[in-house]
Amino acid sequence: MFLSITLLIVAIICLIAVFRELRRKNFFAVGFAMISCAVFGWFSIVTILAILFDGRGAPGI
Repeated sequence: MFLSITLLIVAIICLIAVFRELRRKNFFAVGFAMISCAVFGWFSIVTILAILFDGRGAPGI
């Protein structure tokens, strides 16, 4: 559960970075932050679902 919470916090920080860099009009950083937010958000959601439904820690292990 610690892994999923950590990944979710990182995804939220990446989402904050998206809006901050949009204000600064730094589109390279916006793209990188959006990709990071999508990846970390996806892994956190999948890990939480794996813990709730399968009883395992990480999906696919």
